[in-house]
Amino acid sequence: MKKPNIVNADDKDMSFLSNMMKQLKLVWLLFRDGRISAMTKSVLPLSLLYIISPVDIIPDFILGFGQLDDFGIILLGMTLFVKLCPPHIVQEYLGQLEYGNDFYIDDETVDATYRVVDEE
Repeated sequence: MKKPNIVNADDKDMSFLSNMMKQLKLVWLLFRDGRISAMTKSVLPLSLLYIISPVDIIPDFILGFGQLDDFGIILLGMTLFVKLCPPHIVQEYLGQLEYGNDFYIDDETVDATYRVVDEE
């Protein structure tokens, strides 16, 4: 008989936290990249500006729920920022985060012909 796949709640928590840390690192790397336009980069400060803004969807004095909308706006801003970045740059940084700094995407294809030379 096959054993059932049991997922521990701690594993889910660690997975969420590690994915969140990876997302934060990706956003930081993309934000520092000179190939990303200033217009795209402006999404992050604007979403952070919502936190200090007196205008709130849910007032902050409602403990828990008031902070939840702030957290949601920040996550939405980060997601929008990554979506607006050029996909090849996002893939480059995702590869670096997954495989280390030596990861390199070679976009150049060499078209060539060859001939077999007999060594006799």
